[in-house]
Amino acid sequence: MMKKWLAIGGLILVTVIWGGGFVASDMALGSMKPFQIMMVRFLLASVLMGMISMGQHKKEGKLENRAGAIKAGILMGIALFAGFALQIIGLQYTTPSKNAFLTALNVVIVPFIAFIILKKKVGMKGIIGAIMSVIGVALLSLNGNLTLSLGDGLTLLCAVGFAFQIFFTGEFVKKYPASVLNMVQMITAFVLSAVSLVIFGENDFQVTTQGWLSVLYLGVISTTVCYLLQTACQKYVDETKAAIVLSMESVFGTIFSIIILHEVITLRMVIGCATILAAVIISNLSETEGEAKGIIETGYEFGISEEEILARLQKKLNISLAEAQEYVKKFGRKNKSEDSDAEENG
Repeated sequence: MMKKWLAIGGLILVTVIWGGGFVASDMALGSMKPFQIMMVRFLLASVLMGMISMGQHKKEGKLENRAGAIKAGILMGIALFAGFALQIIGLQYTTPSKNAFLTALNVVIVPFIAFIILKKKVGMKGIIGAIMSVIGVALLSLNGNLTLSLGDGLTLLCAVGFAFQIFFTGEFVKKYPASVLNMVQMITAFVLSAVSLVIFGENDFQVTTQGWLSVLYLGVISTTVCYLLQTACQKYVDETKAAIVLSMESVFGTIFSIIILHEVITLRMVIGCATILAAVIISNLSETEGEAKGIIETGYEFGISEEEILARLQKKLNISLAEAQEYVKKFGRKNKSEDSDAEENG
């Protein structure tokens, strides 16, 4: 139990650091161009992640299907680059608080990507979350003539990029080592940032001390340290709880924006932000648990082996073997017999 609470505390720390990332990006933009920031950020992350990945590779031995892992990492890196590029360019034309809350919509978009690509059903909570998101965006971002500003429009597109990155990560991490995927995606994002820097003529570096410190925070603390901390903490906290905790990133982003950058917040913005946050939390309230319980109970009723039940859980719910085993542990025969004993004793 203590490990679980420490893990939740660790995830809260991750959201605080990520929240500070919106302010750090805004401060870095004072003396750096968008692709300069991204190139340095992902260069730092690539070097650090590469060192970590090599250390783990020595422990784990030879990687099977190296080509598949590299292709998967590249795909993740393209989505990551698209998300960050649209986010930081959008930040030049909007406020850090709006940027934070509109980015948070990526969680609401993920189930719809899974529906389009995997034909995975979108639950009622996902639909409610999507409707609330539209209302929240309207309150937060729509102008009097019902148009979006350039910055808010780009940030909404960045949420789609991050949603694809989350979707790809969820799919590929079941097949390949996370350390390899992460290293490849960081290198991919770095290469794309460097190419974009040359294409858009952002070669001239005239960076202030504040700019370097901001991008150092983004590359080392906000990217590398947070990834490691998040990975370690999510071993003890289930996916749904972790996603809800991590959605608080936008709240901390707004708090830091008010304290450090003295951003002015209106009542309409507060209502819009609250609606988006509620949408993100509702979308994360998983409906998978009920489906898993039904599959397990039906399996036992018809005398199906535990191996077959695990296979069905993985196929129907699109989850990993470890997640399927957790559900069997929770809703399997042992728990059922314990419940029966409790009823008899009662």
